[in-house]
Parts: sequence; structure tokens; C-alpha cells
Amino acid sequence: MAENETLECITEHERILQEIESTDTACVGPTLRSIYDDQPNAHKRFMEKLDARIRNHDREIEKMCNFHHQGFVDAITELLKVRTDAEKLMGQVTDTNRRLQEAGREVTAQTEEVIRCRIQQRNMATTVEKLQLCIPVLEMYSKLKEQLESRRYYAALKTMEQLEKIYIPRVSQYRFCQIMAENLPRLREEIKEISMSDLKDFLESIRKHSDKVGETAMRQAQQHRTFNSAVVKQVGVGHYTKPVYSLNGRTHTHTPNGLLIDDDTGDEEEADEEVLTAQDLVDFSPVYRCLHIYTVLGDRETFENYYRKQRKKQARLVLQPQANMHETVEGYRRYFNQIVGFFVVEDHILNATRGLVTRAFTDELWNMALSKIIAVLRTHSSYCDDPDLVLELKNLMVIFADTLQGYGFPVNRLFDLLFEVRDQYNETLLKKWALVFREIFELDNYSPIPVDTEEEYKLVVSRFPFHDAEIEKQQDFPKKLPMSQSVPQIYTQVKEFIYASLKFSESLHRSSTEIDDMLRKSTNLLLTRTLSSCLQNLIKKPHIGLTELVQIIINTTHLEQACRYLEEFITNITNVSPETVHTTRLYGLSTFKDARHAAEGEIYTKLNQKIDEFIQLADYEWGMAESDGRASGYLMDLINFLRSTFQVFTHLPGKVAQTACMSACKHLSTSLMQMLLDTELKQISMGAIQQFNLDVIQCELFASSEPVPGFQGDTLQLAFIDLRQLLDLFMVWDWSTYLADYGQPTSKYLRVNPATALALLEKVYRGMKDTSKKNNIFSQFRKNDRDKQKLIETVVKQLRSLVNGMSS
Repeated sequence: MAENETLECITEHERILQEIESTDTACVGPTLRSIYDDQPNAHKRFMEKLDARIRNHDREIEKMCNFHHQGFVDAITELLKVRTDAEKLMGQVTDTNRRLQEAGREVTAQTEEVIRCRIQQRNMATTVEKLQLCIPVLEMYSKLKEQLESRRYYAALKTMEQLEKIYIPRVSQYRFCQIMAENLPRLREEIKEISMSDLKDFLESIRKHSDKVGETAMRQAQQHRTFNSAVVKQVGVGHYTKPVYSLNGRTHTHTPNGLLIDDDTGDEEEADEEVLTAQDLVDFSPVYRCLHIYTVLGDRETFENYYRKQRKKQARLVLQPQANMHETVEGYRRYFNQIVGFFVVEDHILNATRGLVTRAFTDELWNMALSKIIAVLRTHSSYCDDPDLVLELKNLMVIFADTLQGYGFPVNRLFDLLFEVRDQYNETLLKKWALVFREIFELDNYSPIPVDTEEEYKLVVSRFPFHDAEIEKQQDFPKKLPMSQSVPQIYTQVKEFIYASLKFSESLHRSSTEIDDMLRKSTNLLLTRTLSSCLQNLIKKPHIGLTELVQIIINTTHLEQACRYLEEFITNITNVSPETVHTTRLYGLSTFKDARHAAEGEIYTKLNQKIDEFIQLADYEWGMAESDGRASGYLMDLINFLRSTFQVFTHLPGKVAQTACMSACKHLSTSLMQMLLDTELKQISMGAIQQFNLDVIQCELFASSEPVPGFQGDTLQLAFIDLRQLLDLFMVWDWSTYLADYGQPTSKYLRVNPATALALLEKVYRGMKDTSKKNNIFSQFRKNDRDKQKLIETVVKQLRSLVNGMSS
């Protein structure tokens, strides 16, 4: 064991020594520490081993030195020999170097000069090279300044872009380039501000020029409409042709057969005239320039929003009408011109720029404007009371609609509004014709038309469709036509109204059937409302007498007969057969019938009023003892008046005269009855009854004389039957028969009412009592009066019982 341990220790010490020999000095520490970590006293044995190894190495060194000592000595000897030669060589080299330095001193000076020149040459080349890089930058910046001064901002922006991306990066290390680069953003902002200022000036300018632009566009549209109408007539096509407008000054028209016609024909003067376009009247370059500038600067959206916002504001201003626009057609024309000019400019911007305004934006603007336009026109047209002004407004609206339709804007709502304006136009026409009719009626003499010659007769017949076989058979002149002067005048004015109404229907692109329907409806309004109202007012006027009323009835009869000619007149204008389904008929027949009935009723009223006037002249002496033996003067005058009046009535159509005569007789009978039964009349003498009877006899004689032909038998006399039976009862004093036969169908006094008989009998009774008081000196009369009074008292009691029995 001890031997093994000793062997291992030796081996370990050998390894450590090898490691110390082969290892760097810095790493010996750990190795030495391992010696002290081993067995106790191991380092002593290691020191012993180390000393043995040192002695061993010393022996080897000594052997090597002994081996090389002779060679070392020989080398030293050789070096000593070379030393002498080296000193000689050193001297020669030193001398050569001295002589070489002296010889190369001039060459050195020249070489330094050459080096200095070469450096200068290199610096110059470098400078030229750098200048060649800087010159394009300076040239571009100079070009930028010139572009800014000449207001070519879009080109200036392009130059800035080249400077930033191409030229300045090449020489960015120089100070002046840095200054340039710092100035470019400021220049861009200046360009934006200047271009925006130009745009604002443009927007302000376009407001002033919109009127002229719109006027030019509407004038061109009107020329196209005229030209299209002529082309359609030549081609033979009766449909509407839509004009196609363009902003290049040259326009085309599409006809229904597919022809494309250049609008270069026409009068020589028109051909020579230059067609103005939007570009001719408005300089759009500020818009294009500003749009390009903002596009290049990457701020296009801001520009688009600003432009659209400003144009919306301008649209609202354009759509505001003047307060007195409705007073003249020029007010409407300026209003339309401004609107057309606004949308023509927008249409040009839409087509000339990409995306500055969109179709959706223009459609939104147009819809907003259209609603406002319709509201404005609806309001202002309602103020117009001149049909000529309304007609001119309609023509302007049509041209306005056609113009904007040519630019692609929908205008159906405008044409719908035209129908409302048409109603307003018809209203103004009706008011105008109401004045015309009133003037005709006021100037009419209400007498048959006298014609002295054949020419006069033909003139009247040419103005009014009059046909009368009997009058035409009469060869001799003068003649008298039954109607008065107002009839042909009214007929002519109705035709003029139809023509005036037709003017509004022109250019509305409506079918003949629709135009026919519009004409018939407006004519119906004229007849049923305006003319009918004028006739009714005329009939009610206090200065219109019976003769005038008779003539009015005759006139309305002839106008009624002429209605079918008005139907034919409208048919000839529209070429629409009256047999067409849904064709409106004229209501003139009912209009003139109503007027005639009103005139007839007014005749009855005025005739009764005239009778009342005569009745008021009656001055009966109700207390007279005996009658005068003849009829009262007022009644004879009344009968003479009735005779002359009914002679005029013979010209009345139908049974108007008979009805008037019967009405007059009944009214006269009623008035006379009321006179007898007047409550203010307290007493009546028998003499007054006799006088009253004479007057009634004259009335009966008048009735029996047949003042108006056509009555059968004693029909007219029956109007006085109530008076006759009442007077007969008192004249005969046949009270016993009356009381005995009362209520019998065969009673002689069937029409005498007990109340009426009682009222009159009481008045007679009071009259007899008053008479007896005056004549009491005659006893025989007193006795007869007493008997008669007793009889009257008895009859009064019986009559009262009858009256009470009727009331119960």
C-alpha cells in the first residue's frame, strides 16, 4: 500500500511539473494550489522533485553551452572583421547622401511646386464638378421664381416637386440648398392662398355672368325649338324633337327618324353670327388652376368641399326672387336666366373636370332648386292678373325647361307646374272676358239688329251662325234680325277666348286629345261661370226693363243654338272628333237655359212690380155712396200697359208669354183682393164695392180679349174667379145661397172663403152704420138699414161659426 501511494505521488508530481513547464505563468496558481490540497507534507516531496528537475535542466543547459561555445567565438571574430568595412561603408554612404541632398534640393523645390499645382488642379476640378451639380438647382429655382411671377402656379408646383425630389438631394449639404428647401413649403402655401383668392374672384364673377350665360343658353334653346318645329314640319313628323346642346358652340338636333342635323342653317345673318358658349362668356381657368394646384398639393378634398359649399350658397342666392318679380315679364326672365346660367356653369364644370362636382351633387342641387323654383313660381304667378303676362311666363317656363332638359336635368315637375299656371291663366282670361262681356252688355241697345243691305247681312252672318228660312226668303231690305248686337259679339269673343286658351297649350308637348280636352274645359268655365254670371248680373240690374229682358231671352235662345258651332270650331282646331271617347261636351246649353229661366223669372218679378206701382196709384173713395159708372183711371192705365207689354212678348219662345200673362193676371187679382182685405181699411160702402166691381169687370174683359195667344177657353179669366165670386156675393147680397150651398162642389160661390167673406162683410157693416148715422133724418132709410143690419149681424154670426169650424 505504501509503495502504491508513493508511486502515485511521484506520478502526480511529474504531471504537475509538466503542467508548470507547459502552462502560462498566469495559470500556475491553481496548479500550485492543488499541491497543497493533497496529502500532508506533499509539498515537501514536490519541492524535492522540483529541485531534482532544476538540476537536471541545469545539466542539459551546460551541455548545450559547451557544444556551441566555439561557434560563438568564431562569430564574434567575424563581426570584428566586418566592423572596419562597415565604418568605411558608412563614410561612403554619408558622403553620397550629402552629395545627393545637395543635388536634389532644387528637384525637391520643383517637386513641391508641382504638388501644389496638382492640388490646385484637383480643387478646381472638384469645384467645377460641384458647380455643375448646383447650377441645375439654381436654374430650376430661378425658373420657379419666373413661374411664380408669371402666375403659372401649376408649373411652379411641378418645378418645386422636381427640386425636392431630384435636384436638391444632390447638393443637400450646401447651406443655400437648405434655405431653398425651407422656402418651398412657404411658397406652396402662398400658391394655395393666391389660387384660392383667384377662385373667390371667379365665384364672384360667375354670379355677375350667370345672367348673360343663362340668357344665351335660353336664346339658343328657343332657336332650337323654332328650328326643330320647322324640321318636323318638313319631315312630316308631328312629334316633339329634343334638342341636344353642347358647350363647344356647335349643336345638333335629333329628329324622330334618326337624322342628325347640324344647326348651321338658317338666315345668312344668323349663320354669320358667332354662337357664344359658356367658355366665351366665362373664364374657367381659375377653377382648373386651383383644382390642379390643390390636387398636386394633396389637398383636393378640401378644395372640392369648399367649392361645393360656396356653390350651394350661390344657388340659394340665385333662387331668391325679387319681391316685384311678378309685375313684369323681365323680372321672370332675369330670374330664369340666372338659374339657367348657374346650372349651365355647373354642367360645364361637371364635364370639364373630373370629380370636382359629381352627377349626384348636381342632381341634389337641381332637386333643391326645382322645389324652390316651383314654390316661387306658384306664389308669384298667383299675383298675376294679366293673361298676356301669364302667357309670356308660360313661354319662358317652356324655354327654361327645354334649356335645362337639354343639359340633362329632369323637368317633369316644371311641366306639371305649367298645368297649375294654365289654371291661373284661365282664371285671368275669365276675369278679362268678364270685363269684355260686361262692356258688350252695357253697350248693347237690346233691339233687333237692323240690316239695310246684303253686305251688312252677310257681315252679321259671317260673325254669327244665324239661319232663318223666313228672313232669308225676304228679298227686300232693310231687314231685322231677331237678336241684338251683343249676340254676334259674344259669339266672336267666345271664339277669341278659345284662341287665347289655345295659345297656352302650344309647346307643352301634349297630344291633340289633351289639348282638345283643355280647350273644352276652359270654354265650359267661360260659359258656365263667367258668361253665366254676367248674364245673371245683367238680368238683376235695376235699369233692365221688360223689353230688355225679352230681348235677353231671345239672345240666349240664339246663343244656345250656336253652341254646336262652337263645338265644331274646337274640333276644327284640334282635329279631334267629338265622337271620341271621353271627349268633354260644352255646357253652353245649360248655361243659356239657366240664364233664360232667370230672365223669365225676372220678367215675372218686374211685371208684378210694375203692377204694384199702378196699384199704389189707386185712390178709392171707400165711403162713396155710388160708383162713378166707369172703371178707375189707374186700372185702365195698367191694362193698357199690359196690352202693350204682351204685344212685345209675342216674340218670346215657347210659353214664356203665356206664363207671364197668367202670372200678371194672378198677381193683379191677388193685389186687388189684398186691397179689399187690407187691415188698415176699416169700412167700405156698397158704392165703393160697385166701383171695385167695375174695375174687376175691366180686368175680366182684358183677360177675355186674349192679350197673349195660346190660352184655351176662359183659362186666363180664371185668374179673377176668386174676386168675381166674392164681388157677386156682395153685389147680389145672396147670403142665403152661399150659406146653404157652402161646402158643396156645385156651389155658386165655391171660391169664396168664409174668413174672406167675413172680413169684407164686417167692413161693409161698419160702412152701413156710418152711413145710417149721416142719413138718420130719413126714417124710411133708417128702417131699411135696421133690417139690413140685423141681417148682416145674423150672417156674421153664421160666418164666424163656419170659420171656427174650419179652424177646429
